Amino acid sequence: MEEEKINDTSSSGHQLGPPVFILTGALSITVLVFTVLGIVCLRKYRSLVRTIRELRGSRLLMTAVPRLETLIAPAVVEEEDQLTQIPQIPQQQSRTIRLSSRRLWRSLQQGPRVTKSDLNLLQLIKAGKEGVFYQARMTRGTCKGHSMFTCKISKEGVRPKHVDTEVSIMRKLVHHKNILQLLDWNTTEEPYILIMEYVTYGTLRTFLQTNRAHLSEDPELQSLLTIASYHIALALQHLRSKMIVHCDLALRNIMVNKFPWEVKVAEFGLARDLTRMTSRRSSSSRWRNPRQRVPLRWYPPEYFKNNYYSFKGDVWAFGIVLWEMQTFGTLPYPNLETSEAVMYHICIGHKNTNPEGCRPEILHIMKDCWLEPYTLRPSFTDIVRMLENIMESDADYVDVESPLLLKEEAEYHEA
Repeated sequence: MEEEKINDTSSSGHQLGPPVFILTGALSITVLVFTVLGIVCLRKYRSLVRTIRELRGSRLLMTAVPRLETLIAPAVVEEEDQLTQIPQIPQQQSRTIRLSSRRLWRSLQQGPRVTKSDLNLLQLIKAGKEGVFYQARMTRGTCKGHSMFTCKISKEGVRPKHVDTEVSIMRKLVHHKNILQLLDWNTTEEPYILIMEYVTYGTLRTFLQTNRAHLSEDPELQSLLTIASYHIALALQHLRSKMIVHCDLALRNIMVNKFPWEVKVAEFGLARDLTRMTSRRSSSSRWRNPRQRVPLRWYPPEYFKNNYYSFKGDVWAFGIVLWEMQTFGTLPYPNLETSEAVMYHICIGHKNTNPEGCRPEILHIMKDCWLEPYTLRPSFTDIVRMLENIMESDADYVDVESPLLLKEEAEYHEA
């Protein structure tokens, strides 16, 4: 009997052996996995703590070292794709700066390149809601080789982010003869400053109003206005190719260096880069903000009805600019005094009256720019083509280098 019990016990032990081993192995593997995960998490936590300490150290470094001017030489960036080099940095500080190099370099790029004390303001060009334009020069030296230039000084309360957006858009629009070129800027301390290329005669609105007597008697007037319109359309065509909506196209925002062949679109304070936006509709909600108003007399009806502004909105504004040119800078809808009256007038479909003496071809383009719905309006490529056809078929079209025309232009400027 005892031998049978022993045999039973030994046989049952052999039967329970494999499950016990399997269970033990599973538990061992589980413990090992959790141990490895714990070690990985601990290392990541320590790495995170170390990174935070180093970032804090870089902030302290930025405040401790005055502007890092002794560490990194200021770089002048003339083109968006220009590469810059950073000189050697002391070894004990190199690791901290390298960790936040991109952020640090951006802050250094936006350093105060020029301040108001560096400028000698010569003549007021125009005053807007957000900034004042002057003809100016540097008190010492030049600005990138320019002894004279156009300077925009922001008014108090303008946000630096707003000025940064304007700078980025102007840098994206470089190298076009009909767009006022940006030379330098300061967006780090007030007043914020934008330095642009020099223009001889200020805004096109002021130029036309000043020379109205001479221009009205000139038989070439419609040809001259057509040429100026053509160059404005070329600038807007370039904006369209860069996916930028101007949102403030008006005669007061077009500068004159040599009429009518050198007119330049300026003032990009309301402009929007649609490549940086999730929705085009987001570029047109500014007039509802009482602190940031928009020029209602130049805005299309879809903006007031649906809060929508697109490239076709700039086409509408171009039609208003054509009307302004034909009327020598008259304010659109001159009989309306309040903003509410202007919006109601536009929404119900009323347009500006036909200007006296306007050639039929320009009047046709003007009315095409005001078509509704906005999808019926021509593109700026279409407008450029139409203006080219007008100039080519114009019986009074003359060579832009004609001595006679240059002499007449000099008389206008003298007057």
